[in-house]
Amino acid sequence: MKKIVALIVLILAYSSCGSQQNVVEEKNVEYKTEIPSIKTNSKPKLVVGIVVDQMRYDYLTRFESKYGEGGFKRMMNEGFNCKNNHFNYVPTYTGPGHASVYTGTTPKYHGIISNNWYDKETKETVYCAQDDSVESVGTTSKAGKMSPNRMLTTSFADENRLFTQMRGKSIGIAIKDRGAILPAGHAANAAYWFHGMDEGVWITSTFYRNDLPQWVKDFNSSDIAESYFKVWDTYMPIETYIESGNDLNNFERGFKGKESATFPYDLAALKSENNGFDILKATAYGNSLTLDFALAAIKGEALGQDNETDVLTVSFSSTDYVGHNFGVNSKEIEDTYIRLDKDLERLFNYLDANVGENEYTVFLTADHGAVDVPAYLESVKIPAGYLDYNDRKERFTNFLKSSYGTKDIVENVSNNQIFFNKLKLKELGLNIHDVEQALVDEQINYPNIAKVYTATAMNSTNFTSGIEALLQNGFNQKRSGDVIIVDDIAHIAYSRTGSTHGSGLSYDTHVPLLFFGKGIKHGETLDKTVIPDIAPTMSALLGISFPNGTTGKPLGFVMD
Repeated sequence: MKKIVALIVLILAYSSCGSQQNVVEEKNVEYKTEIPSIKTNSKPKLVVGIVVDQMRYDYLTRFESKYGEGGFKRMMNEGFNCKNNHFNYVPTYTGPGHASVYTGTTPKYHGIISNNWYDKETKETVYCAQDDSVESVGTTSKAGKMSPNRMLTTSFADENRLFTQMRGKSIGIAIKDRGAILPAGHAANAAYWFHGMDEGVWITSTFYRNDLPQWVKDFNSSDIAESYFKVWDTYMPIETYIESGNDLNNFERGFKGKESATFPYDLAALKSENNGFDILKATAYGNSLTLDFALAAIKGEALGQDNETDVLTVSFSSTDYVGHNFGVNSKEIEDTYIRLDKDLERLFNYLDANVGENEYTVFLTADHGAVDVPAYLESVKIPAGYLDYNDRKERFTNFLKSSYGTKDIVENVSNNQIFFNKLKLKELGLNIHDVEQALVDEQINYPNIAKVYTATAMNSTNFTSGIEALLQNGFNQKRSGDVIIVDDIAHIAYSRTGSTHGSGLSYDTHVPLLFFGKGIKHGETLDKTVIPDIAPTMSALLGISFPNGTTGKPLGFVMD
């Protein structure tokens, strides 16, 4: 009987083991069918970030009939167009703009609150890329003493470097140092910018490397920069430039040595009176020179030639110089964008041939827009004007003396901000909040001041809309001032020729945002997007960490 029971137990055990084995085998088969196929080439080999300095959104639509099929239109026709893209902070300047595009946040967190600002600790004005601890490379001038040391957060280029264990390269290029340095980030292989004057060379700093690579030396020793000392005339017949104002008008500054700000411009003849190579910066040819150097970088650094994603940041700075000189409505601006469109086509053709079609991803945006020349707006009866800072200063000084017996309670006024002398306030026994409010009540009565806010309001109130929210996103508690001033619409502190930017109004905040290439859908949207959305979108595309201060959101609808 015991033998029979034992045999039954053995049979049951064997059957059970077989069943369990079958279950395991079935589960393994089922699990294996759920494993997705891994695409080794799912990421772009190269990401190219393009910032067009001072590009208003309407330059895409205003000059569209003059663009070819291979530049701006190719990006719109094959990629994704975010038509309602804005900066979500004030001030809209070059330094903060480039930092915000690549860090995915605003000056409140990345700390680049302007191009220059008053440092409350050192009691001096500092420059956003200034770094006296490094040396110039490629020039004996101080033009290379620059780094991203004042930027407090990472860029998505930094995060790509970290993700790839530093194998993915990051290179920044721009005529302006800040336009090259801030986008490339802290861990970049290099950033290069153009030093004009009597040298006309691309330089860097010891923050990145101690010597220029051979490809940069070769470029600098070539005659490429010199080749642009030629006549700048319109690319198309000037009479076809109906999208801009008259060539001869009272709203443009022009160049020294030429009586009128009208085409053509003989740059070889004008260079001696306009700081040599610096004149190229303020012409359409400055963008072409930038692209020449960018193409040399792609080849010299072998960007996009392996499976580790590389990042190339390119800022076309000359559009800003031309805008400041000639204004938003000038023939010069129109021609500059027509020629930039050709340069973009040249870039995309090069990438197709050397990196591969659908192997790279590009985004294009701007660091800010610009206001029409107020003198021009006045001439067509649109409210606009100019600010009299001398009158403001005189009235404010008299107020301080009459109210507090001294003007020394204020140690600096800059970037539409008032900075207190905290030691003097303490010495006089003044309550800082009372003084803040007194200055608000005083300043709001001055001509062409629309609004005034205190640092206390910026720190204690959560603004969600309007100019107040933009000011708060641009307010850095350690670096910004104690009272913030907002000027009237279309009123600037500038000459009556040329134009500028910096406000939180639509002419300064509304800029293009185009995505194109690998991983990008074709489409468009009128839903609002903001500049800090760009970096997390590119990070999501690459599958890497977002920059460490990110406040933007990834735009999933642009990704394929």
